[in-house]
Amino acid sequence: MVAVVQYEALHAEFVGEAVAVNVAAHIELVKRAHADGARLVLFPELSLTGYELTALAAAGSPGRPSPWLAEQDARLRPLQEACARTKTTVIAGVAWREADFTPRLASLVIGPDGTMRPVFKTHLHGAERELFVPGSGPGMVMVDGWRIALAICADAAHPTHAAAAAEADVYAVSALYTRGEELRLGLHLGARSMDHRMFGLLANLGGETPLGTSCGLSGTWGPDGASAVQVKGVGTEITVATLERSRLDRYRSTAGE
Repeated sequence: MVAVVQYEALHAEFVGEAVAVNVAAHIELVKRAHADGARLVLFPELSLTGYELTALAAAGSPGRPSPWLAEQDARLRPLQEACARTKTTVIAGVAWREADFTPRLASLVIGPDGTMRPVFKTHLHGAERELFVPGSGPGMVMVDGWRIALAICADAAHPTHAAAAAEADVYAVSALYTRGEELRLGLHLGARSMDHRMFGLLANLGGETPLGTSCGLSGTWGPDGASAVQVKGVGTEITVATLERSRLDRYRSTAGE
C-alpha cells in the first residue's frame, strides 16, 4: 500500500528555518499514512522548503540555518527516526548539497532503517538551471519487492526518462503543477504509465507557490494509463492506494498483443 501526500509547504520568516517546521509536519503525515497501512509515502518536489528558488539562491545569512540539506544534517534525524519506527520508506523533496558542495534538486529516499539516499532531478527547467546541477536519469528504490522509479516534475514530461526505467513497476513523480496545467499533468502521468505498463504516482506541491497556485490532482494511475484517484483540492491531503500485482501482470502479459 502506498500513500501520496499533496503537501502545502509551511513557511517561516527565513526558508532555512522552515526546514525544521516542514520536517515536523512530514512526521505527522507519515504517522497518518502508516496508520492507514502505507509502506511507501511520496511527498512533492521541494516539500521540505517549498519551491523557494530565490531564497535558496540567497541562502547564507549569518546565524541563520541554511535551507540546503546534506548528509548528517541533524534536522533530518527526527524524520529518519520516524521512518525507522514505522518501517516506512519516505520520499521527500529537498535542495541537496553533495559532499563536494554540488547543488542538486533531489528526492531524498529515507528507508525503513533510517538510511538516506538522494536521487537527482534530470530535466531542470527555468531558473532551476542557474541553481542546480542536473542528474543523469531515474533512481530506483525497492519496497516490498516493488521496483519504484523516481522522477521529479519535468522529468515526467520527457518520455526518455520513464523509458530508462521501463523495468520498474511504479513511476513515482514528485512535482509542482500549477493552475492551467491540469491537462498537462494528466497526459504526462497517463502516458508514462500506459507506455510502460506501470503504475503511476504523483505528489503535487499544494497551495500558493512562487510559480502560481497549485492545481492539486495528486493521485495514482493504473498501467492502462487511467487515473484511479486524484485529490480535488489544492491543500495538504493524503490519498492511500493498494497496488495490485495481478493487475500489473495482466497488462504486461498482453502488452505485445
